[in-house]
Amino acid sequence: MQDDLASWRPAGGQGSCEVFGYDPEKVQRRRRELHVTEGMADLFKVLADDTRLKLVYALCREDELCVCDVATILGITNANASHHLRLLSHMGLAASRREGKMVFYRLQSPHVRHLLQEVLRLYGRGESGGCAE
Repeated sequence: MQDDLASWRPAGGQGSCEVFGYDPEKVQRRRRELHVTEGMADLFKVLADDTRLKLVYALCREDELCVCDVATILGITNANASHHLRLLSHMGLAASRREGKMVFYRLQSPHVRHLLQEVLRLYGRGESGGCAE
């Protein structure tokens, strides 16, 4: 297998090396591990939607919310809220339970809560408006 990294050159400018050189051992070690990220971009694409991110934040702050709660919090229709919640559920981020005619959603994993908490901290918003623990 030919190593195509040798022909790659970073664009000039601040933040790039003036001379191209790399550590072959480090590069090969990291390249062999990159497969672990496969499929993760889809999760971040789901969270990149502003409505869904706000929805995850709302679920982070409460143990669970019904579809009507979510729709009212976000100012969207029940159908739109259901669509976003189903997508989050499909991606493994949220879980649902039915109680009579109501459907309630909660975050599927504490890891989702932790991820959002870390992003809030990154933006300096983690202390007062963080996720419920």
